[in-house]
Amino acid sequence: MKNKTIGYAVLGLGIGMAHADAAHESPNAELVAVCDVDAIRLEKAKERYPEATAYLDFDELIRDPRVDIISICLPSAMHADFAVRAMEAGKHVLVEKPVDITPERAALIEDARVRTGMTCGVVHQNRFNADMYPIREAVDSGRLGNIFLGTFGVKWYREQSYYDNGGWRGTWEMDGGGSLMNQAVHTVDLMLWLMGDVASVTSTAGIYNHNIKTEDMTASLIRFKNGAAATFVSTTCAYPGISTEIMLYGTGGSVEADADVLRAWKMKDAPDPEAEEERMLALYGEGNLGVSLREPERLFGHAHVVEDMILAVRDGRNPEVMPEDAIKAVRLVSAVYESARTGKTVYFS
Repeated sequence: MKNKTIGYAVLGLGIGMAHADAAHESPNAELVAVCDVDAIRLEKAKERYPEATAYLDFDELIRDPRVDIISICLPSAMHADFAVRAMEAGKHVLVEKPVDITPERAALIEDARVRTGMTCGVVHQNRFNADMYPIREAVDSGRLGNIFLGTFGVKWYREQSYYDNGGWRGTWEMDGGGSLMNQAVHTVDLMLWLMGDVASVTSTAGIYNHNIKTEDMTASLIRFKNGAAATFVSTTCAYPGISTEIMLYGTGGSVEADADVLRAWKMKDAPDPEAEEERMLALYGEGNLGVSLREPERLFGHAHVVEDMILAVRDGRNPEVMPEDAIKAVRLVSAVYESARTGKTVYFS
């Protein structure tokens, strides 16, 4: 496809508007279509992107020969059904997080990718925050030494109106969970990406501040196959929204971040540890925004993931996050809920 402009479409115009914005701004693609069953949302998108064809019917969308890629931005439990249909129709797909709400449903997407040969990516854009590059490099290079502990926390806040709007959030059937599956799954992905495969998880969960069916707080102790341990907490009750903690501690050093903002960088092997930390905090202590001011051409968030998907299709390569990667996060979230429900430790094979 190197000589053809990639035709991009977005299904679901909630968070999908961020996908549409990214495709619209891409120099390597054209936003050719948007689709939603909500006529009001669709009309607003049409006003914003008059060049894009507006579809109320998904079957019409996948018959459009201009469409090469479809972003699947529907309620979580609908991801597999529509991603599989799109790939079977010859479309490449980018699936919003979580890839679906159970490992079994998520596996349907990977199966379809293999069977059809289409390209499929998943939105876990926090891997590509500015501070994650040096943190991952410190892990891979061994500068942290033997990583023995991680602490991860998603301490956010949501009003009841957040759950009431749309009717699917905070339900097991459509959302697959609450604070952990919806808000914290990105940080679950980061933890697994940085710390490796899980051996077991012991968890508790509850509803403390919302009228929902799922949960608005989880707390877990996670043991990894490499011998390390981590704590992981998620909540949408922490008024007014506190932090996203990503912290790694090893025998050779420690790093701490709040989402995309580096907070601490302590390396035992540095010739001058304090000077190195000062330099790293100057580079990454203001997060993605600070890096963007220095490097305006760099993309973060959905813009990065959508552009990566476009280039993957253009160049015939895999996107940065594949379904098999994203399934790991869903498998761990499911294990947390099982442990909280049964009161027992869940072991991984």
